[in-house]
Parts: sequence; C-alpha cells; structure tokens
Amino acid sequence: MILTLTLNPSLDRTIEIASLDRGAVIRAAAAHLDPGGKGVNVSRALLANAVTSRAVVPYGGDEGRQLIGLLAAEGLDMVTVPVTGRTRSNVTLAEPDGTITKINEPGTALSPAELDTVAEAVLAAAHSGGHEADWVVASGSLPPEVPSDVYARLCRRFAGAGIHVAVDTSGPALSCALGAAPALVKPNLEELSAATGMPIRCLGDVAGAAAKLRAAGARTVLASLGADGAVLVEDGGSWYGEAAVTEPRSSVGAGDAMLAGFLAAGGHGPDALRQALAWGAAAVRLPGSRMPGPGDIDLDAVTVGLPDPARPLSTALPAPLT
Repeated sequence: MILTLTLNPSLDRTIEIASLDRGAVIRAAAAHLDPGGKGVNVSRALLANAVTSRAVVPYGGDEGRQLIGLLAAEGLDMVTVPVTGRTRSNVTLAEPDGTITKINEPGTALSPAELDTVAEAVLAAAHSGGHEADWVVASGSLPPEVPSDVYARLCRRFAGAGIHVAVDTSGPALSCALGAAPALVKPNLEELSAATGMPIRCLGDVAGAAAKLRAAGARTVLASLGADGAVLVEDGGSWYGEAAVTEPRSSVGAGDAMLAGFLAAGGHGPDALRQALAWGAAAVRLPGSRMPGPGDIDLDAVTVGLPDPARPLSTALPAPLT
C-alpha cells in the first residue's frame, strides 16, 4: 500500500480560457473544481488505476469540508484530520497552447500539536485496514509557520517504523529532507537547480545535480523535466525517458501522476520510469487536475534509455542567484 500525506491540501479550480489578457474581461471556455494538493493527487492517480492507496488529509473550514466531500465522492480511501484553520483554494488559468498561470493561496498554519496528530494518523494508517504500507509520500508546499525541517523529522519517524519515504517538495523543506536520507526525492527542473545551486542546461547537468542530491542523503532521484521527460538516478544506474504529448491541456498534477506511476511500478528501475512517464504524459492530456486511468495511459508513446550527457534541454536554467 502507498500512503500519501498532504500538509497543505487545496480546492483547485481550473479555468480554461482562450488567452490571458491583463485588465480585460475574459470569458471562460470551461471550468473544473478538483481536490488538490500533491499527495492528494498521487492517491487520486493510484485510485484511478486500482492501486491500493490511503491519503492522510488535514482539513479545516467550509473549504476543507468541500474538499473532503469531493474526495469521498471519488471513492478515495482517506484518513481525515480536522485542524483549526481553513483549507486553501487555488486558481489555475489554462490556455489552449498548454500555458498555465497559477494563483495559489498560502494555506493555514498547523500547530505543533496538530502536526503530531497528523504524524500519528499516518503511522496508524500504515498498519490498518488489512494493508501494510510500503511507502509514504510526503509532498507539497508547507503551510505558513510550519518549520522547514518538518519533512526531515517526518522522514526519520516514518523510516523508523520501517516505511520507505518519498519526498516531493521544494526550497528549504527539500534541502532539510535530504539529511534524513529519504528513499526517493522527485524534484522538477527548477527545484533541482535551486537545491544544488547548479546550472541545468543538458542531461549531463541533470545527472550531476541528481548525484549531488544523492550525496546529500537521497537514495533515489527521479527528476521530472517537463516536456523534456525525466531522469532516474539510483544505485542500479541512471536512465532517461521521454513521452511526446501532441495536444497538452493541463500540466496541473502531472508530476504527481508521474510519481504515482513510478511507485505503482515498484519504485525503481527503467520499467518504473517508463510507467512514470506514461502516467505523467496522460495527465497532461487531460483538463484541470484530472488523474489518468488505464484507458488514458499509453506506454508505447514512451522511450527509455541511457542518458546522453550532451543532450540539451529545451528549457535551460542558469545557476540560481544566491
């Protein structure tokens, strides 16, 4: 079983528009309201593909109750943890060419007591319902006032209970988590550059930055590169894969679908990378933050092989400013 923990879940409203013109009245072509948060999306993708998962979701206020209602309507297996604050709402503007503009609220603070309650809920969920958890996915941004080492502390706590921990976050939270030796981290291109201080211009740079994250403590690095695909670096070697998407609709949740596919396929090796890319590409073809099911996933569209270090990326990043 794969557990997910989302400390900062959200209601995600995606609005499809012809173009984004500042100061203009814009007519929406379509709108979608979905449950949001990276861990929530991982569990939704696993549910869509009949993979056993359970989501631990703190929630608060009317928005939180609406979030839980949407997840219940989808049939998601979840453990809900009421908190005193209000669950955030996010807005995504999606243009026909795949351009995404996101407006994310910061979320609500969690007290130390609430964080401890959430952690206990994860540990209880890991050994209940007739399923034992193999993985805990700790992912997403941190709510305000939550210390940046919280994922590191949770990683040590969950790993101490014999559960593999995957961390998908950014900034100081990612840097702190590396020291707790997570089994897996899944940075995107910007997060990889920011965490290592390295420029990322080609696949060789991606591999070098991933090696630096492994030296800092991560055992496996799954680096998602957007339209350029993904690189997997682990003890058994490194692989590069890509999946073409001719008609992108929304990239919201695509990285979460990628992580779900990777873990569903065992969490290591080129076959898991192939599944990850197929799930991620399928999510990009869907509107809003819908998660792909078996009928959306095309493994034949994915190529996986050894990375060519000299291959340039379509989006090159200079070294981040310090």
